[in-house]
Amino acid sequence: MLSEEFFSAICGPPLSSNTAIAKDVAIYCHTLSPTFTVKSTFKKSSVPVNCLAVSETHIFAAQQGKAYVHVYSRLRGNQEAFVAFPERIRCLAIAGDVLIMGTTEGRLMLWETCTGRLVSTPARHVQGVSCVTATPTHILTGSDDSDVHVWSLSQLLELETAAEPEPERSLSNHRAAITALAANASVSSSTNFCVSASKDKSCIIWNYQTGDALRTLIFPTFPQCLSLDPASRAICVSCEDGSIYLEELFGEKPLLGPDSEQSSTVVQVTAPLGATQAETGPAFCLSMSYDGTTLLTGHAKGQILRWDITENKTPVELANLNAAVTNVLFVSPFPSGKPTKTVNIIKPSQAEKAYVFAAQLDQLTEDSESRFDSLLNANGFPTAAIEEAIAAFQQPTAVSPDEEELQRQNEQFKEIARAQRALFQ
Repeated sequence: MLSEEFFSAICGPPLSSNTAIAKDVAIYCHTLSPTFTVKSTFKKSSVPVNCLAVSETHIFAAQQGKAYVHVYSRLRGNQEAFVAFPERIRCLAIAGDVLIMGTTEGRLMLWETCTGRLVSTPARHVQGVSCVTATPTHILTGSDDSDVHVWSLSQLLELETAAEPEPERSLSNHRAAITALAANASVSSSTNFCVSASKDKSCIIWNYQTGDALRTLIFPTFPQCLSLDPASRAICVSCEDGSIYLEELFGEKPLLGPDSEQSSTVVQVTAPLGATQAETGPAFCLSMSYDGTTLLTGHAKGQILRWDITENKTPVELANLNAAVTNVLFVSPFPSGKPTKTVNIIKPSQAEKAYVFAAQLDQLTEDSESRFDSLLNANGFPTAAIEEAIAAFQQPTAVSPDEEELQRQNEQFKEIARAQRALFQ
């Protein structure tokens, strides 16, 4: 059975003198199933909202009101580094081995943790970057200036370029500060989308590669945080009044897709999944489990609540951390399959130097011989590889509908040309 793990982080002083909670602990690694336990803890941090990022080997925590990031090793269970940056960090995200940071000056910084290379963009936001999220191909940044910028990840990481980085496009329908961002992991331009939340009491679903606003959800109060279902089937939103909303994207009344209602792009949301008690307060952060059945919310009074989405029961308190819970983050239960592992991070530097990649190769098991190994160890060309190559050449090339239409038009033009030549002969 796969175990579900999530990380939580707190910000601010203890709410009471509770001796049952370890002193100076700021980041927790919890196991949610099969049984809820605290797996490990990390000390000496004060992590504001949107300032926690977790990779397979490390934890990155930006500090409240400071230009520092604390780096913890998940492999060794200790603090590995204390990293200073030119500007105060407002939000964090992780894309592979690249840490993405938004600053209070409206700038975006990318740190390659395996090389120490630091890439910094000009201040394209006129106010601080409040939230950032990453997809396999893009970075999205939201700001207090009400804009969402879409950046190409590959362009930002180009080694040899003289041009200043520019966002591919800006999404500018909001009228107040952006409070949260989430994006699905699709790489197709027709199916990828992101969701932005704003203090103008709305969430907008975008196709961020085309810039089209697909749907606008209007809430009674402004949304403070949001989370996407891991399969991108639903959006979960926490609002200022403590209400929790779950909006299905492809349910009985789908918001997206060919069966969605097209008469209006604006949807008024009025039916919450539930609401927190007044003494608990609204959620500062939330995260959905990878099976899409559990929602966790973190609150100002220190509680982490567990919501059962399938049965819609009253939320259960999982833990009380005795300080404001500002970050709750599920980590994938599945291995990434990467051939390398970042055992030790390389501190960032903007100085010109040789580009050196430092990582540990994961050892292959005896039973997991790769195709490359089998070809390398064979005498000559293996028969199976030759037969596979011959079969690939003999298979007809797949033709897309667009190519079929072009071929049909070409044939029509040829017929017209032949008819014209026949008239003049």
